[in-house]
Amino acid sequence: MNLQTDDTIDNIVAFTVTKEEGNNRIDKYLSIKQSELTRSYLQKLIKDGLVAVNGKVVKANYKVAENDVIEVTIPELKELDVLPEDISMDIIYEDSDVILINKAKGVVVHPAAGHYSGTLVNGLLYHCKDDLSGINGVMRPGIVHRIDMDTTGVIVICKNDKAHNIVAEQLKEHSITRKYVAIVHGNFKNDEGTIEGPIGRHPVDRKKMAINHKNGKPAITHYKVLENLKNNFTLVECQLETGRTHQIRVHMASIGHPLLGDHVYGPSKCPFKLQGQTLHAKTLGFIHPSTGEYMEFEAPLPDYFEDLLRKLRP
Repeated sequence: MNLQTDDTIDNIVAFTVTKEEGNNRIDKYLSIKQSELTRSYLQKLIKDGLVAVNGKVVKANYKVAENDVIEVTIPELKELDVLPEDISMDIIYEDSDVILINKAKGVVVHPAAGHYSGTLVNGLLYHCKDDLSGINGVMRPGIVHRIDMDTTGVIVICKNDKAHNIVAEQLKEHSITRKYVAIVHGNFKNDEGTIEGPIGRHPVDRKKMAINHKNGKPAITHYKVLENLKNNFTLVECQLETGRTHQIRVHMASIGHPLLGDHVYGPSKCPFKLQGQTLHAKTLGFIHPSTGEYMEFEAPLPDYFEDLLRKLRP
């Protein structure tokens, strides 16, 4: 089932339902395809009269039909006060300049539509208080880079603007070490390789990214086979040279090896009960903004990932 995005005007997004997509409740239908928005948030939009089908406002129990034109009005995110929350965080390292977190699965990095609380930023505000860089505004204090909600692993946060600028410059120059591990579909003919292809917003489905898009930005991913697994799966290491949105997911899918559990870029059906893609940011290395020394940190594989490997190892 693919939600086809026809147009985007301001904060109104329009979709056309295909034959295969019919007979789904509209709240469930949108929650599957609008993965960045929670189902409860979408239900609120419906309740507030911000979702229309063929020009008429509908209720959450409406079942979509072929050729229905759905218009969703998403209110613009306001620069509101983000509240500190006492959220458990796995801190790998911390000093006066940076803090490195092993982000858990399902945790959103910073507030966005449908995710105003329970984010990593909410927890950081509680833990660090006022010691976070302010360069990216009140919604993203300290955030230099991000990883997807369902991707686990190490992320660096900056505590002051000087550290933020120095680390951000390393990201821009692609000098930061970023290694991920993933379980992907299929086996490889070559044990390693490089994928090059610009990544930009998908021309039809605006919630997806696409390779070789005419407005894409250069993207390079190096991969290496770590282990061949049962059932035609492979454990790989992916090292980012650039850091585009969904880069590893898009690049691996482009060569016929989508990530296990990735229903956006891979098969819609998964043989295991998973919450999104099997992708873990294992290694992060950079020049410390004050000492000038290279530092490298690792986040151990999460339990669900280790359990999968035990099941898939010959």
